[in-house]
Amino acid sequence: MVSSYPVSFDVDFPERPLNRLTTAFRIFAAIPIVILLTMLSGETFRDDDHAKYELVIGGAAVFVPLVLMILVRQKYPRWWFDWNLNLLRFSNRVTAYLTLLDDRYPSTDEEQAVHLDFPYPDVHQMSRWLPLVKWLLAIPHYVVLVFLYFGVLVVVIAAWFAILFTGTYPRSLFHYVVGVLRWTNRVNGYAFTLITDQYPPFSLS
Repeated sequence: MVSSYPVSFDVDFPERPLNRLTTAFRIFAAIPIVILLTMLSGETFRDDDHAKYELVIGGAAVFVPLVLMILVRQKYPRWWFDWNLNLLRFSNRVTAYLTLLDDRYPSTDEEQAVHLDFPYPDVHQMSRWLPLVKWLLAIPHYVVLVFLYFGVLVVVIAAWFAILFTGTYPRSLFHYVVGVLRWTNRVNGYAFTLITDQYPPFSLS
């Protein structure tokens, strides 16, 4: 894949038979790692009086302060960048596992077959006001992605049966799911991680 967009994402196609047993029970096997990711990303809960509380940790906790930091100080602290990049890498490994792209249990730190990268931004070369509206400008992408994720659901179900019978993820279906995840990461990089002012392309490649 060749792209000039700052956010790069890809998943290695498995050139080996995938594990049929873990594929069959993937939704159950993934529960512990999904709970861990949820705790890192943010969780909503209610008490006995049904009052809603928000436990916001990780990426959700740093988005608004990051916007203010860029707006007021034109700074993107390196630790914020490193946290966001590594949380997104971990999140994508979990997503790849759930969508059957990889049958290895998601690592909390190793790259495995999922590759996500984007450069540390030079905020002095970026608009200090644009972060206020990037999430709004990205609305057309959200709309398209809703429909694309309906397609992902159908593809993953079809791939589940294919892996159970053949041990192989059909290559065309594999690349479709990877393309949707690539598109999602580009939108996240633009609207929420704020690492670029370059508007994401409407493309799976």
